[in-house]
Amino acid sequence: MVQIIQAETVTLEELIALYGLQLVEDEQFFPEWQDNLPELTDLEKQLLDQVKAGYINLRNYPPLLENTVNTIVLSPLLFIGKFYLPPFHVKLEKSVEIETVDRETIIRGRIDFLLLNRQFWVTIIESKQVAYSVEAGLDQILAYMLAYPQSQQQVFGMITSGGSFMFIKLVKGNTPQYATSDIFDIRNRENELYSVLSILKRISQLTGNGENLIQ
Repeated sequence: MVQIIQAETVTLEELIALYGLQLVEDEQFFPEWQDNLPELTDLEKQLLDQVKAGYINLRNYPPLLENTVNTIVLSPLLFIGKFYLPPFHVKLEKSVEIETVDRETIIRGRIDFLLLNRQFWVTIIESKQVAYSVEAGLDQILAYMLAYPQSQQQVFGMITSGGSFMFIKLVKGNTPQYATSDIFDIRNRENELYSVLSILKRISQLTGNGENLIQ
């Protein structure tokens, strides 16, 4: 009997058991988030400074409104990174409701999955009450990256909660392997959105032009 795994409830433990998924800690496996990153222009940095200031200002006046992450942070990043232009196309692939209990308080949120092309997924985690860690979306995005039938051998992803960002690389095969980047946080002293946009632009080069892809 074929076992059907629901992406909203899947765990890394299940992905390891079903697919043999392996975490790779060797930095040479996922150099794309550190090496050959494009330089940002002064205008891009100015725009990202405004994005950071807008997010922090919004966090000062909770609760966050629906779609805040997308409107205030992610949409500007995708626009500046030219992900709204060919060969990319933003497609809402799936929305998943999430719920956890924190000190007897039920916390509800939503995970949206965007497919930018066959090789790049973006996961958005939104919650009105408290910010979920980007780790909350790791199991689910890996499940979609593994299962998507049209994906290439090498697939990239990004998880964001609005205030934090993490990148993922998955290489499929008989034994699928993945690695993650550092976590970038808006509230750190330096504007880490600079790094996020540089990595986004690097991945756009790789997935948009077919550079260095594993066949």
